[in-house]
Amino acid sequence: MSTAMNFSSKSFKPRPPDKGSFPLDHFGECKPFKEIFMKCLRENGYDNSLCRLQSKEYLECRMERQLMAKEPMEKLGYKDLVDTAPQTSEEAKP
Repeated sequence: MSTAMNFSSKSFKPRPPDKGSFPLDHFGECKPFKEIFMKCLRENGYDNSLCRLQSKEYLECRMERQLMAKEPMEKLGYKDLVDTAPQTSEEAKP
């Protein structure tokens, strides 16, 4: 008795990977960001605290291209680097 596997019966819908899962960037979509981040690390003795802006930009690239699940940058430890909305002139008045 043989069992035939038919994979065409189910349709596959791609989705971003779960948090903590980092698939390879096969098309090099974020390679420029990765290279800038790696250069920063090399130039700073691999002290990642000195390359936080570059790592944030790399993660943003991966999220935009669905290479990782979207997360608020604050949850990823970049609260201090997130742009805040500028105050309007009315909000700035005491």
